[in-house]
Amino acid sequence: MSPAPLVCRGIGEFREALADRLGAASGAVSLGLVPTMGALHEGHGHLVRLARQENAVVAVSVFVNPLQFGPDEDYERYPRALDADVELLTRHGADLVLAPALEQMYPDGEPLVRVTAGRLGAVLDGASRPGHFDGALTVVNKLLNIARPPVPARFRAYFGEKDAQQLLLVRRMVADFDLPVEIRPVPIVRDDDGLALSSRNRYLDPAQRRSALVLSRALRELAAGQVGLEAARARIDAEDGVRLDYLVVVDPRTLEPAEPAPGALALVAAHVGSTRLIDNLAL
Repeated sequence: MSPAPLVCRGIGEFREALADRLGAASGAVSLGLVPTMGALHEGHGHLVRLARQENAVVAVSVFVNPLQFGPDEDYERYPRALDADVELLTRHGADLVLAPALEQMYPDGEPLVRVTAGRLGAVLDGASRPGHFDGALTVVNKLLNIARPPVPARFRAYFGEKDAQQLLLVRRMVADFDLPVEIRPVPIVRDDDGLALSSRNRYLDPAQRRSALVLSRALRELAAGQVGLEAARARIDAEDGVRLDYLVVVDPRTLEPAEPAPGALALVAAHVGSTRLIDNLAL
């Protein structure tokens, strides 16, 4: 097994350790950053493994960002299990973990200046969770600046495709602000039954987990042309304990509505019990 990663609770400590690791790297020097909110699962492990394959140094951030939670959402109960996270990251070869306290990230309280997601952040999940993407982009921008290599090195950041709208917004932010980082999208990882891996899956009881399978099933049937959009929505709505937020087909570059056709992206969000889940599938 790989040695355990160095866990840094302070930003200054992390930057010093990062400079040491990059300075000691041989060959092509590169950094792979995997930003997370912790409660890690094998989907995160897949991101870290890919980062390990492609970079000399791999860093993972673990920070539950309050800016992206609404007043009625699950910030307080969002699972926090740093020891288990470090165990998973050890298996997958991470070198450094940045696990800052809230006061480290926001020493003066909530930041007065934030990144705004604009019109792309006001639809779909942004409409259901106002302000969510402003908070997500603000912390991602901050993490990219914290982890920017202090020595000449290629810099990549890894994001899962399950959060398709967030991924699009991060890519737009990087392009629009000319940030010196390559965004690496990583395909969705699913359990054997098709459910997309998510930190929130642990909230589901066995019956709810079975009900949640309707999301991936509806996406597959829609992609295969077995059902139309309205029929797929009706199937989800008819599932016991599931409340559909949206099921749409969009242009993945703009999130504008599109016909169900090759190149389009189907996106779904629904509450299973009190747990909100998202999924998507390219058509």
